[in-house]
Amino acid sequence: MTRLALALAAALAASPVFAADAPVALRCGKLFDARSGKVLGPHTVLVRDGKIEGVVAGTAAEAAAGRETVDLGGHTCTPGWTDLHVHLGSQSGPQSYSEGFRLDEVDFAFRSVGYAKKTLLAGFTSVRDLGGEIAPHLRDAINQGLVDGPRIWAAGKSIATTGGHADPTNGWNDMLSHLIGPPGPTEGVINSVDDARQAVRQRYKDGSDVIKITATGGVLSYAKSGDAPQFTVDEVKAVVETAKDYGYKVAAHAHGEEGMRRAVLGGVTSIEHGTYMSDEVMRLMKQHGTWYVPTIYAGRFVADKAKIDGYFPEVVRPKAQRIGALIQDTAARAYQHGVKIAFGTDMGVGPHGDNAREFVYMVEAGIPAAAALQAATIRAAEVLGVDDQGVIEAGKRADVVAVPGDPVADIARVLEVAFVMKDGRIYKRP
Repeated sequence: MTRLALALAAALAASPVFAADAPVALRCGKLFDARSGKVLGPHTVLVRDGKIEGVVAGTAAEAAAGRETVDLGGHTCTPGWTDLHVHLGSQSGPQSYSEGFRLDEVDFAFRSVGYAKKTLLAGFTSVRDLGGEIAPHLRDAINQGLVDGPRIWAAGKSIATTGGHADPTNGWNDMLSHLIGPPGPTEGVINSVDDARQAVRQRYKDGSDVIKITATGGVLSYAKSGDAPQFTVDEVKAVVETAKDYGYKVAAHAHGEEGMRRAVLGGVTSIEHGTYMSDEVMRLMKQHGTWYVPTIYAGRFVADKAKIDGYFPEVVRPKAQRIGALIQDTAARAYQHGVKIAFGTDMGVGPHGDNAREFVYMVEAGIPAAAALQAATIRAAEVLGVDDQGVIEAGKRADVVAVPGDPVADIARVLEVAFVMKDGRIYKRP
């Protein structure tokens, strides 16, 4: 049904774009060099067949001859941004918990098409969708050119333990629970090392690109604890080792200290959220090379919405108030301790298309603007394990975003995206 919904939505959502094989010259007033973190002067970016053909200092009139020229003077060009933590199949609101019972996959699929386009037009040419059965199908529809959206690394169904953050039956009454039966590895719920292996293999069968585990409780799940550890070290290791067989990296949702410690020792690639991250956990992350994706936006969003009566169920509200408000401070400490930080928002918790506000929150936490931009470009590519994006260099994907002024001098400029190119196609221009 999801595939059908996406095919139908394509007729409504697809928009005309400029052909990816047309040679283009982008005349940038400034250029952000993601490797050095420096803003350079005027450069011309030459694009052909979806790739960056060359990068030339100045206006490069001769090199640009015979190409469609896009004047981005007065703008800074950066590599396309990557959000490493989104959920394109949903968006939270007061009705979110009941909609899971009232709506069909088709309804969520239609919504995801709009969310994907908003994300792309906000400057995010790639995302890692960490949990949602719609995402692999949406990825395929975007790759086929049926709908507009970012390049997607899709986790599919998150892997949880019984009663854990991604147990799909949390909050169900006895009648429903008895009718459906307890979820198992096929549904992404494990309780042993063997279950863990089976769950990863099922994600492979389902077409996932990355594995996500919920190593601790979570804020928005219908359960009391937001930070209790929910996997053993052996279970995490089983997930990671099996994931390696398929070339997958593993992202771990984790708020509590002990759950993070187990996830790091188990070999995960990244810790997501990391609210109660201790100095000891930071030391372990540096030792093991584990990345941190803070998702400050989500923390601030849920803390704010928890003040509104009825926005969250009462079992969720205290967690949102307590945990959400802490993430920005954790990100500040992690940066000061030298933990490797990459960009992610947990968008879907907040409204899609507002992803760039995370840059502003990162800078408020004391992370330099250049480092924040690197987190969403070259560092994000490192987390994904790819080397064909994240920088504006010859031979790389032609993913380019332009904002007015200089975002390193004024990070709020990221909220004014004027130009978006993905794989050489122009989706937005001044």
